[in-house]
Amino acid sequence: MTPPERHGLGKRNNVWALDQELDRPMDKEAETLRNENMQKKISAWLILRLAFQSLGVVFGDLGTSPLYVFYNTFPRGIQDPEDVIGALSLIIYSLTLIPLIKYVYIVSRANDGGQGGTFALYSLLCRHANIKTIPNQDRTDDEVTTYSRATFGEKSIAAETKRWLESKMSRKRALLIVVLIGSCMVIGDGILTPAISVLSAAGGIKLDHPKMSDEVVVLVSVVILIGLFSMQRYGTDTIAWLCAPVVLVWFLLIGVIGAYNIWRYDASVLKAFSPVYIYRYFKRGGVDGWTSLGGIMLSITGTEAVFADLSHFPVSAIQLAFTVVVFPSLLLAYTGQAAYLMKNSNHVADVFYRSIPDSIYWPVFLVATAAAIVASQATISATFSLIKQALAMSCFPRVKVVHTSNRFLHQIYISDVNWILMVLCVSVTAGFRNQTQIGNASGTAVAVVMLVTTFLMILVMLLVWRCHWIWVIIFTVLSLVVEGTYFSAVLFKIDQGGWVPLAIAAAFFAIMYVWHYGAVKRYEYEIHSKVSMAWILGLGPSLGLVRVPGVGLVYTELASGVPHIFSHFITNLPAIHSIVVFVCLKYLPVYTVPEDERFLIRRIGPKTFHMFRCVVRYGYNDLHKKDDDFEEKLFESLHMYIRVEYLMEDSSYTENSLYSPAIEQLNTRELQTDSNGGTFSSIVDATITSVESIVPVESPHFGTNSLRPSNEGAREDRFDDLEFLRRCRDAGVVHIMGNTVIRARRESNFMKKLTVDFAYAFLRKMCRENSVIFNVPHESLLNVGQIFYV
Repeated sequence: MTPPERHGLGKRNNVWALDQELDRPMDKEAETLRNENMQKKISAWLILRLAFQSLGVVFGDLGTSPLYVFYNTFPRGIQDPEDVIGALSLIIYSLTLIPLIKYVYIVSRANDGGQGGTFALYSLLCRHANIKTIPNQDRTDDEVTTYSRATFGEKSIAAETKRWLESKMSRKRALLIVVLIGSCMVIGDGILTPAISVLSAAGGIKLDHPKMSDEVVVLVSVVILIGLFSMQRYGTDTIAWLCAPVVLVWFLLIGVIGAYNIWRYDASVLKAFSPVYIYRYFKRGGVDGWTSLGGIMLSITGTEAVFADLSHFPVSAIQLAFTVVVFPSLLLAYTGQAAYLMKNSNHVADVFYRSIPDSIYWPVFLVATAAAIVASQATISATFSLIKQALAMSCFPRVKVVHTSNRFLHQIYISDVNWILMVLCVSVTAGFRNQTQIGNASGTAVAVVMLVTTFLMILVMLLVWRCHWIWVIIFTVLSLVVEGTYFSAVLFKIDQGGWVPLAIAAAFFAIMYVWHYGAVKRYEYEIHSKVSMAWILGLGPSLGLVRVPGVGLVYTELASGVPHIFSHFITNLPAIHSIVVFVCLKYLPVYTVPEDERFLIRRIGPKTFHMFRCVVRYGYNDLHKKDDDFEEKLFESLHMYIRVEYLMEDSSYTENSLYSPAIEQLNTRELQTDSNGGTFSSIVDATITSVESIVPVESPHFGTNSLRPSNEGAREDRFDDLEFLRRCRDAGVVHIMGNTVIRARRESNFMKKLTVDFAYAFLRKMCRENSVIFNVPHESLLNVGQIFYV
């Protein structure tokens, strides 16, 4: 069931720490030796260091579950001591089957170049099948380094699955809906985890002050949560070094305390490792035993974060940390609590703090509170990352994404989302005031996320890994038996707090789906109303208008063709800039697009038109942050394109041209190093037909207009065109953006009018403008308004 390595991606997974030390030039022999040494370092010291760091980022949520599991499993008290053995047995096998076997050793290998989560799985599937609802893919996108995908035979199960998914749009939409549901449930868990973790940790104060009311505990929890969310804008870089030591100390403490309690109270609880006691537990408890699974499921909350946080650490480091530290510590903690409950069954409400030896009570309390804050921080950061991925998939309104660290690219902050999470988290904490209902809510969210992950993993095993159908069936049956059982149990607690994540997920799902629906309709309108190239050619070199000095950057969603906004613009204004560049910023279903492959340049029409297309490609983990050199990179790419274009033409005039050996490699990609050591990529596709292909040189602005058959004349034209580009840029750059308004047709049904005219319009007014997202200077912005009906 192990996925094959493709294009070396598995070996490159998250070894950035070593690359930072090796940025000096080397010859091939030295580089080979370096790679060998790097592999040795990865297998030893580096893996140990990253495994230690992963404790604070990946396992915080899973590690704080012992604070509240037994209380949520027996909210009405323990009727029979044997029930403690049965519940412990369920916890042991749940931890073994779900976090250990399924997520750490199977699902974690379904990463997308080191990235995890539902959107990463969806992106992986989109590369292997044409299932994107916005079909903005181009054949040149396949040449991106990170765009790796497997090939399979036409009669294979993978090919049949691919054809089945692609055959109907309804199936593509259904798959996207499943991904959105899972993502919204993760957001819901990101709200509930801080609430239950901090509330459970703060509850330890009452043991030393029994007369303290629950309102004081809730107030302390609310203050901690407000402080936690208020600190988000500073990023976690400044306190990241504390997270791993705190969580490591936490795991060591709960493990040692658990072992001490087993020795002191009742070692007979070790018989819970026999699955026979699970059968006895259900037989004795009946319906109550079945519904208690909602509480037991809290022992595996945070498991989805193990997969979602893969972008920070390699799989081997996470596997080492979980197997050596997390898993045995959790087993000892739960077994120790069970041993304590065998002798003190009336202390189930606060069993964690009751089972702590008095001499170390307050140190453990402080560490527990710190661990709860770390766990909350991890889920909040994961929510920010998920929203960022949803933005890239056109599934969330445009919000400002702030990059909080110069060293770690994954650390981001989204102000709007942060305050929404804070309000919801504080409301849940103050509204419920106890762990039971919040635990029921958290269990519902976790159950749905796991089912969604299982469904996506089935498709990954068929399309990406190309596993034998027997392995797929075994994985599906085992996963559904365990997770389906838990899901059926949490359904009994919908009215006891389980409705909270459903309500939160429903609200976020409505936002995501409405926004995506509007994005799809807007893209379909762009496709159907784009201007024909014949019409552009008929305008002539001047495009039928006055060509004024300067460069016009026309932003569009089209990767091919001329957008309707351009015809709308020149219909209403009598002039256009001397150079026109259609800029398309799009996201590919990859986790990142390398900097040197980000810009793709093509020419539109003959050279006399001076029209270009620039497609700027990003991955879903790339940040389109404030980038002062974006415009500079774009013009560097234009310069590169012109140079490559003339080099190719030079080679066509003489077989023995100096540049001929290099021209074959420039047919697809040309790299040039600038004065600062950076690289820019211009892709020249010699197979592009008609008006987007490279045609003989003809410059009406400088020098002669005739075609020059000599290399010297071609070079002069090249210099003329480069000088013309420089002069136009010096004259001024104007950013032209479409301000498109969507309206439902008059004959549309009520639901469509409600969705388009009210919901989507409201979200569009609330979200940030494209000019702000792209950091376009206000004095250089020109908005072109247009309305279309759907």
